[in-house]
Amino acid sequence: MNWAVITPLILFLLIIFAVGIWSNKFVLKSNSFLEEYFLGERQMGGFLLAMTMVATYGSASSFIGGPGIAYTQGLGWVLLAASQLVTGYFTLMVLGKKFAIVSRQYKAITLIDFLKERYQSKTVVILSAVSIIIFLFSSMTAQWIGGARLVESLTGVPYTYALLIFVLSVLVFVIVGGFRAVAITDTIQGVVMFLGTLILLIATIKAGGGIPKIIADLAAENPNLISPYGAERNLTPAYVSSFWILVGVGVVGLPQIAVRAMSYKNSKAMHNAIIIGTIVVGFIMLGMHLIGVFARPVLPGVKIGDTVMPLLSMKVLPPFVAGIVLAAPMAAIMSTVDALLILVSSALVKDIYLNYIKPNAEDSLIKKVSFSVTAVIGIIVIFLALSPPDLIVWLNLFSFGGLESVFIWPVILGLYWSKGNKYGAIASMIIGMSSYILLDRFYPNPFGVHTVVLPIILSLLVFVIVSLSSQQKSASANFVKASE
Repeated sequence: MNWAVITPLILFLLIIFAVGIWSNKFVLKSNSFLEEYFLGERQMGGFLLAMTMVATYGSASSFIGGPGIAYTQGLGWVLLAASQLVTGYFTLMVLGKKFAIVSRQYKAITLIDFLKERYQSKTVVILSAVSIIIFLFSSMTAQWIGGARLVESLTGVPYTYALLIFVLSVLVFVIVGGFRAVAITDTIQGVVMFLGTLILLIATIKAGGGIPKIIADLAAENPNLISPYGAERNLTPAYVSSFWILVGVGVVGLPQIAVRAMSYKNSKAMHNAIIIGTIVVGFIMLGMHLIGVFARPVLPGVKIGDTVMPLLSMKVLPPFVAGIVLAAPMAAIMSTVDALLILVSSALVKDIYLNYIKPNAEDSLIKKVSFSVTAVIGIIVIFLALSPPDLIVWLNLFSFGGLESVFIWPVILGLYWSKGNKYGAIASMIIGMSSYILLDRFYPNPFGVHTVVLPIILSLLVFVIVSLSSQQKSASANFVKASE
């Protein structure tokens, strides 16, 4: 084992666990276990909100899978990744004040709470919870795999043991600390991610002999590596443009991001978060994908793309500095997976168990159920992660597309369109989920665009048509009754 690399990571994990233990005091003494454990009692300031959004969005896909696929595709994938620049800005501008105000009026702790109160429908709740469980298991599997590959690369232990080490670390932290621990450590992790990206980008450019030489080496190997079309010329303008929906505009429909817009404390915090979040997300996403491309001449012949980032760090940096930099992907993975664990746990405990199984459960029982559910979810994902693909980015993008297809219109139109009703929401969610899964399995990337585009268009049309037609039927029925 390379202890010079591993020691900074161990120190980083000890700091994270210390925050979890400290946050557990708030969980234990809070008057509302649910609001504290799942939402941190809505006390996030601007910097905290920005960093928790950055850290939740920046995941194993961004720090492990993203550089890995950029390594294989070239600068075309960097252009595609640029669509993520608007993520934090667009999410907070669309949801913003209205979502925070309405969620407080509804006393909503989760996104499903908001949908339940807005549409007054048990079916909407069940569909929402099922969608979150189905698609977020895919995303959590990607995070487990990314964390395990990082531990495997650093320590040399077999993948299965690396997976168990990583999972146990995350589970203990999340179960103890809840949302407040997640939000505070996200801030620490966001700073680490920013600095890690900066250090590794500079070191990679230096190791490659400067940007002009790196570009010349890429062009000599394959001119398509420096074109906008990718190494295999499969990144068409239509496909790249459609990514602005998947990882830009559509992020509003991701429950793990939307719930952040419920938890800030005032308008000033939101405005500060928009500025900070946009700058930090933009730098990290562009920086990490450029690192992946620039690594190709420095580290040729890597067969598994997901190992590029850890192998590169250990090659171009002194061991101790490499350990500090590799805390960035560890931070990204941990911050995303702990947010996803909290989200899936809240869907099962708050939205299913407390709504329909035991509405009058005492706080002590809720705590036990919450901790137990979180642990069981983590254990299930271990089994799903035992046979990993070469590039985890596809697992993450599948999860993104599925969640967006289901939630984007019930959330946005639920906030801004008074004529939207439960029938439109139910139809939109069913069409969004089913069409996305069918297209992904049998006809991916229809008409040359990403698979998510068609389901989002279909779910919008269905939401509007069904909402309007069901309103007309209700109006006609009321008219008939009145005339009788």
